Amino acid sequence: MEHIARFFFGVSGNVIALFLFLSPVVTFWRIIKRKSTEDFSGVPYNMTLLNCLLSAWYGLPFVSPNNILVTTINGAGSAIEVIYVVIFLIFAERKSRLRMLGLLGAVTAIFATVVLVSLLALHGNARKVFCGLAATVFSICMYASPLSIMRLVIKTKSVEFMPFLLSLSVFLCGTSWFIYGLLGNDPFIYIPNGCGSFLGLVQLILYAIYRKNKGPAATPAGKGDTVDEVEDAKKAAAGVEMAEAKIKVADTVATDESAAVAAQV
Repeated sequence: MEHIARFFFGVSGNVIALFLFLSPVVTFWRIIKRKSTEDFSGVPYNMTLLNCLLSAWYGLPFVSPNNILVTTINGAGSAIEVIYVVIFLIFAERKSRLRMLGLLGAVTAIFATVVLVSLLALHGNARKVFCGLAATVFSICMYASPLSIMRLVIKTKSVEFMPFLLSLSVFLCGTSWFIYGLLGNDPFIYIPNGCGSFLGLVQLILYAIYRKNKGPAATPAGKGDTVDEVEDAKKAAAGVEMAEAKIKVADTVATDESAAVAAQV
């Protein structure tokens, strides 16, 4: 019965994780349409890519037996995240692009190191523990990577840059794999996903608090680039209104003068 339950949560974890990986599609469609990454962060996608690579490696039979469901979904997730990272690199500004390239280089180096060490220097349970620890550390980093966005939400009181579907998927995915890990008595699965479930819940709470504020108009006065942009937009709008008012006054004066000349004639 326990094996059936574990299989059930593993399959449901695969389905929800696939939804999690696909949930940013709306965000990236927006980036493609606007040809700009705006205030979206590329860090979560790099961290998710690293997590998927390490988790897929950990789930392989010669590393961790009976965890093939972990490998299947994380292999698919790796391919999807690569697409996201490439799109981000294409449309990011130069500074953000360089930062993303640096992160991508770090992701590649870390994964290559784990693979080489586990294959050439370790065997049996030592290999499982080493790969499991690596996957656990970077799974927690992946789940923690949206903390910067959560900080932005609290600062601006707007959820514009924290998509609801992504937050919901993080919570559901973390919960499913947390239960899967508990049933299999695998701390390398239930510890990071327990953290993910908790952080996903925090994101949902923030969304519930600030769900009515989804645009820059909701940004409070204060310091920061977002506030400066809003203030500049307000000044520009005020300038347009003043110009329109001057034109209307000029038109009114011209009309009055024309009427006066006609009356004299």
